[in-house]
Amino acid sequence: MVQMASGADFEANLAQAQRLIARAAAQGAGLVVLPENFAVMGLSEQDKFARRETEGSGPIQDLLSAQAAKHRIWIVGGTLPMASNESTRTYASCLLFDASGARVARYDKVHLFDVTLEPSGEEYMESRSTVPGDRVVVVDTPFGRLGLAVCYDLRFPEMFRAMLDRGVELIAVPSAFTAFTGKAHWEILVRARALENQCFVLAAAQSGEHGNGRRTYGDSMIVDPWGVVMDRLPQGPGVVTVECDRAHQERIRSSFPAVRHRRRSLISGGGNAGADAGDQPGSQVQV
Repeated sequence: MVQMASGADFEANLAQAQRLIARAAAQGAGLVVLPENFAVMGLSEQDKFARRETEGSGPIQDLLSAQAAKHRIWIVGGTLPMASNESTRTYASCLLFDASGARVARYDKVHLFDVTLEPSGEEYMESRSTVPGDRVVVVDTPFGRLGLAVCYDLRFPEMFRAMLDRGVELIAVPSAFTAFTGKAHWEILVRARALENQCFVLAAAQSGEHGNGRRTYGDSMIVDPWGVVMDRLPQGPGVVTVECDRAHQERIRSSFPAVRHRRRSLISGGGNAGADAGDQPGSQVQV
C-alpha cells in the first residue's frame, strides 16, 4: 500500500507517487495500490476537471503504465479523473495495470460521497463533479481474483458480496477518508469487509493536511481473511508491504466456511454467479 498526502501541485503528486512506487517495488512488492485522488487533490472539486484524461491517453495513465513496466509490478492506480459525456463532471476511475504496463481493468467509483458531517461542519457533494459508475469489477491477476472498490464503497457490503459471487479473493480499496469519519469508522469497515468475505483487503489511504483545507485520516492497512490487521501506516506518506499467503486464506475458507453458508434465498435478487473457471489472467468480469 502507498500512502500519500497529495496536494494542489500536480507534478509534485506524480513525483511523490513515483518515489513511493519505487520504494514498494524495492521492498519486493508485486502488487502496489495507490490512494484515491493520488494525482489530483485540487483546491476545489472542479479543479480535477482540468486534469481529466481520455481512455488510454494522459500523463497520469502514462506514469502508471511506465512505472508498472519499469518495476515489473501490477499497479492499482488509486483514482484519476476520466472524461465523461458531461461538460462539468468526470468519472473517478480506478485503473489496473499489469507488469508489462498494459491497462487490464477499469472501475468507476459507484457510491459518491454526498454527506454533511454535522459535528465537524464539513459538507461534501461528490456528485456535483463526478459521474457514478454502475459496474462491479473483478479481474484475474497472478495474486488471485482482485476486486476494485473506492473509499465510500466500503459502507455498502452488498457490493462486496457481489464481488464474492464472482470469486473475489483480494480487494483493493484506494481511499481518502476524512479525519472525522476515519477515526470513527475506517478500521471497522476495512476489517469487516475482509472477515465477512474471507478476503485480503488492501486499503491505501490519503493522510494529512491538503491544500483545499481537507484533512484525511490515513492508516493505510492490509487485513487478512480472518480480519487481522497484518500491517499499517498510521500517518504520513510511506508504504506498507506484507506477504499475503493464499494458503492461509484457503485454510480459513475451508475450516470456517462462512462464505458457503450464505442463504441467498433470504436476499431479494440473490444469485449464484461464481467465477468462470475458464477466465484467463488479465480477463475481467464486469456486471
